[in-house]
Amino acid sequence: MKLGIIMDPISGIDIKKDSSFAMLLAAQKRGWNLFYMMLDDLYMDNNKPKARMRNLKVNDDPKKWYVLSEDHIEDLSILDIVLMRKDPPFNLEYIYSTYILEHAQKLGVLVVNNPTALRNVNEKFFITYFPDCIPPTRISRDTKMLLDFVKEQNGSIIKPLDGMGGNGIHHITEANNNVEEKLMSITKNGSEYMMAQKFIPEIAAGDKRILLIDGKPVPYALARIPKETNSKGNLAQGATGKGIELSKRDKWICEKVGPKLSDMGLIFVGLDVIGDYLTEINVTSPTCIRDLDNIFDIDIGSQLMDVIEKHKKGIHKCL
Repeated sequence: MKLGIIMDPISGIDIKKDSSFAMLLAAQKRGWNLFYMMLDDLYMDNNKPKARMRNLKVNDDPKKWYVLSEDHIEDLSILDIVLMRKDPPFNLEYIYSTYILEHAQKLGVLVVNNPTALRNVNEKFFITYFPDCIPPTRISRDTKMLLDFVKEQNGSIIKPLDGMGGNGIHHITEANNNVEEKLMSITKNGSEYMMAQKFIPEIAAGDKRILLIDGKPVPYALARIPKETNSKGNLAQGATGKGIELSKRDKWICEKVGPKLSDMGLIFVGLDVIGDYLTEINVTSPTCIRDLDNIFDIDIGSQLMDVIEKHKKGIHKCL
């Protein structure tokens, strides 16, 4: 198998936490050949999807965790699998890259996750397709609409539709000074859509990250418990990770959401659940593999590669 990965600079990752690195280790352990790319390495030559690639070897060593060859130009079709693991922002450049990956997909390359679904599934907005699973939610760029929602819910979390890692998230209550002015600032004078969700006090027990592999959950979640100084359940914002088993409600949410995502070709997904409510569906570069592996002595990367290999063999039979 030849597996390519598109990601941010590998030189800057924390291998103790990085899920892409866990995937690469699992693939290399199988004897698969690894190829490294960044977003600006992708290009189209007429109707042929191509990329500047580097052969990659990885080591679970914090001092020297990767070795790259000199770059070389190849058709993406030489690869069996491409892992699209570029972090947000989800902007036009990201969308353009999915067009290139669609061309590779048509040539028989298995792209994880499906580039069409990456475009269609906004990580914040898509929860609205599962209304039984989510807290009271409003999406608007109108500050009065958002303010009315804050008043109705006696407090709300406001967040951008294209953010990650807790960036741009605000906890707004009526007690806040200059609430209207703050909402005007957050929406950039009403020019950008924002999501408002009812504040869920159970965030104190953690924002649970549940990993789905082909629609089925890993039986454990990482509860990311926020610092006392904020309500952000993001490890990047100083939250502390705690491993927990999935609750009955967590499993029910997975049963509601998982099959739909699997049908769309979203093989690896991270659900965010606070208390009893689904708050986000992460499809671009979900994390927490290594955290859960270390806490529960499991190997999620290998489980994922089993599923990816099965899907690839299915494509090969079709061709």
